[in-house]
Amino acid sequence: MGSAWKWTKMITVGAVVCVGGPMFVNYVRPTEEELFQRFNPELQKRNLANRDKRQQEFDEFVTKLKEYSKSDKPIWVVAKEAEELQKKQQRVSRPCREESSRRNSHGQANAIIIKRGLAPRKTPFTVG
Repeated sequence: MGSAWKWTKMITVGAVVCVGGPMFVNYVRPTEEELFQRFNPELQKRNLANRDKRQQEFDEFVTKLKEYSKSDKPIWVVAKEAEELQKKQQRVSRPCREESSRRNSHGQANAIIIKRGLAPRKTPFTVG
């Protein structure tokens, strides 16, 4: 009879711990709204102002993860490859953008000079 009592007691304690523990955690843990109400008003305003931006960034992140998961490679490998490709494209496009802005600034300066009736400057980017 002592053995049956021990088994019953242990099963009861196990059930209380397995079921009661998560129920207690859910009871004690505050909801998102309760946490938000505990913020000071300045933090609430800042949080509301940045909410759309954060949501958009999260949506972009999830979209990228979905793209990465279509590959046969692990996601972290595909993500690293995509990051390296993006850095490489930025390095290539940066000199082009700088050159075009330089050309544009010289072009604007030459247009102003021509408008005033003066001779335009010769630059490495001008033809003629």
